[in-house]
This record gives sequence, C-alpha cells and structure tokens, in this order.
Amino acid sequence: MEKLCSNLLKGNFNFPDDIEVPKYPANLPERVLQFGEGNFLRAFVDWMIHQMNKKGLFNGRVVVVQPIAEGLVEKLNEQDGLYTLILRGLKNGKPTEIKEIISSVSRGINPYKDWDEFIKCAENPQIEFVISNTTEAGIAYDREDSIEMKPPRSFPGKLTAYLYHRFKHFNGDPEKGMVIIPCELIDRNGDNLKKIVLQLADDWNLPGEFKIWVKEHNIFLNTLVDRVVTGYPKDEIEAIREKLGYEDELLDTGELFHLWVIEGPKELSEKLPFTKVGLNVIWTDDMTPYRTRKVRILNGAHTSSVPAAFLYGLETVGEMMDHEVMGEYVRSIIYDEIIPSIDLDRNMLIEFADAVIERFKNPFIKHYLISILLNSTSKFKARVLPSIKEYYSKYGNLPEKLTFSMAALIAVYKDGKVEGNAMRAYREKGEFIMRDDLPLLEFYENVWKAFDGSRQSAFEVAKRILGNTALWNENLNAIPGFAEKVGEYLYEIAVSGIKDVVNRLVKGGNR
Repeated sequence: MEKLCSNLLKGNFNFPDDIEVPKYPANLPERVLQFGEGNFLRAFVDWMIHQMNKKGLFNGRVVVVQPIAEGLVEKLNEQDGLYTLILRGLKNGKPTEIKEIISSVSRGINPYKDWDEFIKCAENPQIEFVISNTTEAGIAYDREDSIEMKPPRSFPGKLTAYLYHRFKHFNGDPEKGMVIIPCELIDRNGDNLKKIVLQLADDWNLPGEFKIWVKEHNIFLNTLVDRVVTGYPKDEIEAIREKLGYEDELLDTGELFHLWVIEGPKELSEKLPFTKVGLNVIWTDDMTPYRTRKVRILNGAHTSSVPAAFLYGLETVGEMMDHEVMGEYVRSIIYDEIIPSIDLDRNMLIEFADAVIERFKNPFIKHYLISILLNSTSKFKARVLPSIKEYYSKYGNLPEKLTFSMAALIAVYKDGKVEGNAMRAYREKGEFIMRDDLPLLEFYENVWKAFDGSRQSAFEVAKRILGNTALWNENLNAIPGFAEKVGEYLYEIAVSGIKDVVNRLVKGGNR
C-alpha cells in the first residue's frame, strides 16, 4: 500500500470519492512558525489555515517546530507535511464524517538536531505569526534555561532566542515584530508567555532595546481553544486504511465542533481572516465571558454529572447522554441550574449549551467517565462551585442537582481504601481505582471511616469535607444550608442507593 506524500497527489492515484484532496499551490510562502506538531494543532490551527488557503484568503504555510527532543517531525517530513484529518460527530442530530487531506504544513524542524535551520526562520520577513501548543506545562519559567544552549530547554526559552535573533537580524525594525498566539490551556496564556520571555531576557542580560522591541512591537494574544481531538485511531486504523487505499502514519481524528476565541486587536482579523471562510473564531476585547461560558457549561456539566453517572453504573459520556434518566439529569443541570447562575447573554449561553449536548452525544468519541473522575475535587472547585455560589446569591436557595452533585462526588470515595498511590473503591457494579493526590485520597478515606450509617453521621461527613479549606480555599460550611443538604443527600445515597436518588431528582425536576 502506498504512503501519503506529495507524489501521491501528483500521480494518478484513485482517491475515494468521500475524501477532499488539496488543490491550491504547494509552493505557498511560509508565514507561520508553529511550536508543536501534535494531534491538536494539526486538527485545529493547521486545519483552519488549510481552509483559508482553499479560498485564497491566507496563501501561506506553516513551519512546524518540534518543541521537545522526541516527536513527529521526521514522519511529517517523510509525508511532505501532508496528513489525513477525519472530523466526526453529530450535525443536526445526524452522524456526519468529513475526510480531508491537509496540506498547510510546509515542513518540520527538530531544533535539537538542526538548530541553525530553526533560527534561520527568524530571518524570514514573511513569517509573521507564532502559534504554539506545548501542553499546559509548556508555558513555564525555567530559571536554569540559557540562550547558550542550542536549543534552550523550555518553549519560552526557544521563543526568546528566536525573537532575539530576529531583533538583531532586522536591526530592531518595528515592522518585524511577531503576532504570537499560544493555544495552551492556561488562563491568560499570552500574558503569561510574554512575562516569561521578558524574564528570560533579564536573566540572559539581553539589551534593553530588545525588551522594548518585545513589549512594543510584538503582540502576545490570549486565547481559548475548544475542540476534542481524538488523534490517531489505532483501534480502527486497519478499516480506515482499507477505505482510504493508502497508508498515513499521521492520520488524525477529531470532533466537528470547534471554537477559537482570540483576545486582541480586531484589525488582526484581516490578516487572519478565519471568519471569512465560516470558521467559529471570535475576535474580542475581553475573552472572560467566553472562558466563563466554557468552564461553567462544558467543563462544569462534565464534572457535576459524571460522579452520579459513574455510580449509577454507566461507563462513557455517550452512554450517560443516551440514558433515559441520566441524560435528562445532565440537561437539567445545564439549562435549569448552570445557565441561570451565569450573568451573561442567555441566548449566547443556550446556543453554546445546545452544541455541548450534541458534542456529549457524539457516537464517534468514547470518553470514559473514570478518566473524567481524575482530580475531580480540584475540577469541582473551579468548574462547579462558582455556579452553586452564584445561583444561591441570585435566587436565595441552593440549586438542587448541583448540590446533589457534591454529594455524589463525595460518595465516590465511600468505602475506599488507599493502596499505594491510588484508592481501591467500590460501586454497585464492582470495584474501581481512583487516582488523585495521595493526601486527598487519605483524607476522604479517614472521613468516611467515621460514618456509621446514621443521618447525623452523614451530616458530619459532609461538614468535615466541606470545611476543609485546603481542598476548597474556603470553608463551604459558610454557604447557608449547604452542609445540611449535602449530608442529607449522602444519607439518602447510603440508604436508598444512587439510582433511587437520581430518579427522584429527575422526576421532581422542572424541565
């Protein structure tokens, strides 16, 4: 079977009718330097640039830089930057699949093997944009980093070295500054990256003029990205390969939904005209509302519904959404409790929530509940607690199902025993392993040891857990009636079982 490469496109290969093959020129200039060659950027940013190129609205390609020593650029170069992307999901309720060969990547560079080729990119006046996704840990300050290393150890270090070489090569020309667009999933990612670059410039005793050039003539944008990218489909690759008729070691898969919120000058939307090809990219002066919407609705719905669904005996998000009771439970949490707690435009919230429901029901993605349960306490604090507190502040009473979701989370650890760095716990369906910070697991185990099956004992469990300021950064017993309500739900779960409690909540709901 032939491998995907540019010769395959130039020859007489018979591609399947349902795959789109690139038709725009292969010799477009390099305009983007991208740190990261992984599945996400290839199914998100590089796919978007490909869409603009198809319409002749960007006319540029991407140089991909491997941010760590081991990576995929060798394979990327073997395939001449080409790879197949399959986007799958529900569209208007119907299963939909889009297959396309993406050709927006020109080449890959491994700076650990070819530093000179990497730094030479800084001399190219046509490269205007830097894009990155080096994981959340990638935007981090390394005080031991050095410009004498080739390459520096960290991503910010490599970027600083690149910018300094560009500054020197163009003699500090204000017109040669870069637009830097990080996609790492940390709050204010652009601001944080800029701060580290300037700190490294100080550490490395780089000229003051360079720091002024970085501050005044380079734009660091804060962003929010959203698309589930499932990557290389190893479980179905043989069947996919047979349908395609060629071999692609970089084949990538993801969901249909995508959203990119970019906080920055609107005039940049002319240089990067994503919206002109119908892409879901939002340019804004303040990304806070969009971040709140995503964290509270998408992430919050996951975190608040998964403990109950898992204890109920379900295994995946799709199974949860298709379940008659749990599916309604999730929808009620979103529309009846989370959305009313958020002081943003209701239509914007409902539109996003409708998309979230469709995404949760995506039949092509198996998202296991046990994996979502990882680090649930810290997730609950960031994603669900704000909805509970703001709902109470607005309406003077507690949101029923979100309050229950706290009890369901606590109930996950009931009867758990810490073994090594994990906890062996139990649900009606059988035992399972919970992984989290060891002190947290030990705390939950110790609290539950005191439970004697009584209503008062359940209240004491709730009170101790909610009062642990190390977990929540505050004493949640201060929320009027919260401990009593959570304790009552814990007692009901212990006596009647999770199914009876959820069934009652759903039947007594207001949707």
